Amino acid sequence: KQWYQRRVAITAGAAPPKPVPHTTESLRPPDVTSVEADDEEVAADAQNDEFAKYFDCERTPKILITTNKKSSLETRKLLDEIVNVMPNSEYVKRGKVDMKELVKEAIEREYSHVVVINEDMKKPNSIIVSHLPEGPTATFRLTSVKLKKQLKRHGNATRHRPEVILNNFKTRLGHSVGRMLGSLFHMDPEFRGRNVVTFHNQRDFIFFRRHRYIFKKNARVGLQELGPRLTLKLRRLQKGTFDTTGGEYEWYYNHKQMDVNRRTFFL
Repeated sequence: KQWYQRRVAITAGAAPPKPVPHTTESLRPPDVTSVEADDEEVAADAQNDEFAKYFDCERTPKILITTNKKSSLETRKLLDEIVNVMPNSEYVKRGKVDMKELVKEAIEREYSHVVVINEDMKKPNSIIVSHLPEGPTATFRLTSVKLKKQLKRHGNATRHRPEVILNNFKTRLGHSVGRMLGSLFHMDPEFRGRNVVTFHNQRDFIFFRRHRYIFKKNARVGLQELGPRLTLKLRRLQKGTFDTTGGEYEWYYNHKQMDVNRRTFFL
C-alpha cells in the first residue's frame, strides 16, 4: 500500500510521504492512561497535587540523602556526585537507623524528601525517593552508572541551580513519576551556570544526564557532559512514606504479567 501511494504521489508531481519506521516505540499499542501535553484535566490535577508548590516556586526542596547501613566505596562515590547535582541536598550518615525511623527524623527536621541509595554486591543497584511528610514513595532499579571521571571530556560542575527537563512521560503514571523527580530540584534555575539536568523516558527506562551548554560562534551551541550518568526503572510507587509491610501501592512491577508484550509501556 505504501509503495502504491508513493507511486501515485510521484505521478501527480507531489513529494511522496515518508513512511513511518517500524520501531518498538511506534508500534506501541494505545493506552487509555496516555495524556497529551495540553490535557486540561491533567493540568488541573497538577495544580493541586503534592508537587505543585515546588513547580510554582512556593516551596524549596530540602533533601536528605543517605545510603544503606553498610555502604561500599562505589556507593559513597555515587552519593557524593548526586549531592553535587542537587544544591539543596545534604548527606546524613545512616548508621544503624532503620528506614522508618530515618523518615520520622527527616520529617521532624522539615526535610521535603528522603533519597536512599541501596547496593548489592558492593555496587549501587536501587534508589528510593520518598516525598515528605505524606508520600508518595518510589523505588527505582539503578543501572548503567558512570561517574564523572569515567566520562570522556567531562566538565566540572558548579553549584548553580540547574534547569530541569522532563521528557517523554506520556501516561498518568509517567506524569506523576516525572513530577516527583522534578520536585527534587528548585524550579527557579540560575541560568548563569548554564547547567541542565534531564530525565528522559524511553520505553520505561529513565535516562538521567547532566550537561553544561556552551555558546559557540555562528549561533551554535555545544554540550559538555558533567556527570554522573545513570538509568532508572520504576519498580514500585507507594502511597505514603516508606512502609514495606502495611503500605498501599499505587503501582508495582510484576514481570510475569507485564513482560508478556514488549510493546506495552507504563510511563
